[in-house]
Amino acid sequence: MTGHRDGIRQAQREAGEHPAWARELLGHLRPGGRDVRRVVDWLAATADAEASLQDAAGTLLAGTRLPLDESLVADLGSGRIASAAWEGEGRHVRLVRIGHPSGARVLAVSRETPFDRHTSDVVTHTAQVIELLLTAHETATAGHRLRRATADLRLAILQLLMVEDTVAARRVAAGLWPGLLDADTACVYVVESAPALRDRLAAECLDATREEALVVRCPAMDGHVIVVSPREATAGELRSLVERHPDTFLGGSVWQSLARTATAYGQAVSALAVARFRADKTAVYAERTHPERLMDPAALRGWAARVLRPLDALPHHTRAELLATTRLGLEFTAVNTAKVLGVSRNTVRARMERVETMLGADFDDVTTRAVVHLALHTQINLLDGQAAGDPAAPSPGLAGLLAGPAVGGWARELLGRLEGDTRNVRRTLCAWIAAGGNAERAARSLGVHAQTVREHVRSAEPVLERQLLAAGTDLYEVVLAHLAVGDLEQPVLTDG
Repeated sequence: MTGHRDGIRQAQREAGEHPAWARELLGHLRPGGRDVRRVVDWLAATADAEASLQDAAGTLLAGTRLPLDESLVADLGSGRIASAAWEGEGRHVRLVRIGHPSGARVLAVSRETPFDRHTSDVVTHTAQVIELLLTAHETATAGHRLRRATADLRLAILQLLMVEDTVAARRVAAGLWPGLLDADTACVYVVESAPALRDRLAAECLDATREEALVVRCPAMDGHVIVVSPREATAGELRSLVERHPDTFLGGSVWQSLARTATAYGQAVSALAVARFRADKTAVYAERTHPERLMDPAALRGWAARVLRPLDALPHHTRAELLATTRLGLEFTAVNTAKVLGVSRNTVRARMERVETMLGADFDDVTTRAVVHLALHTQINLLDGQAAGDPAAPSPGLAGLLAGPAVGGWARELLGRLEGDTRNVRRTLCAWIAAGGNAERAARSLGVHAQTVREHVRSAEPVLERQLLAAGTDLYEVVLAHLAVGDLEQPVLTDG
């Protein structure tokens, strides 16, 4: 057996006497050649022998299986001996114990001719190289597991924030990132790159924010990294990152309470769509005039409470779970909502169907989705820090809320932007909404081609400054405008 220092000195001498095999062996330590199986195959060819690497239980890890004495292998595996040699039946065999954090390995070399000094040294130094490679692999694997666990923990925190469980989110974050979510408000950013570059982008986001922000690989969109930060400096740090990389874009929300993380996320995604067309590749959600801000707050809160009253009989946790899922489900597809929440899409659909049934709603109808979205949006945004509306209090209902002069003026101004288009885009848009966003059904009602409907809707987006083909807040505001001017029939809800 060769000691560690003797092994180094011997390696130095052999490297001089046999530079070819020494250089080849050291080559297996280079980043591009770190494969234990290739090292064992190289040893067999260099020593003109058969070679194998197995664990103490006898599982073959590399090379060719050899008939070995089980008791001798057990002694090597337990550490009683470090090496062994014997000859018999026309074979000469060398066994070397290789240390490993999860259990020793045994390197066996069998050849027809006796082991000379040169071949013995090749075996000894090969065993040292294999030990280095196994240790490096174990360290890399442990590091990967740690990074994966940390990433999963960040995602879990985001999912808790998405369903408004800020208390649990703070508890989880406090263990690893003290103070990260201590603030009452935060901004949400979405950074977009090619999916293949997303891991590197996430690492750079962590570095840029000095891990003082919640950085999550978006579970729904392969090219997105979500950043939740209570620090004002984060915006500048992420802008600098985007400037350094081509084809990378940044969308940011306005400041929101942590309970409104889902709302802020939707704002960041909306801003990201704008960023793709801007020279600096960044955009912040524009706080434009929203229709609910033009309604009487007390009347709006009372109406929202009445619409959602059928859910009040549910246990608090169940009610919060259903409402949080529905809020996201009305903004995104069921598949993406499931990925964001960490549940199955069938779970998302089942929760939303339960809400549909209890509210007497039909979520296949875009106008119904818009009205329920308004009620949910009111609950999270207008009730923040205020007393909930009284369902029993007199309320003008949805018709009365939309009939106010401020709302009417806003709706006429918004839809009036389409009047200058000679193709009658406004009529097409209204028919498309009435058809549940289905271009084929709208085309049949208008007597045109479905592609014409899609082109008209797409051309209305920049005029209205809202995304229409992707369901969400933008589309629902346009629906409310049509309801306010009487172009669409108001949906019927259980208590609406």
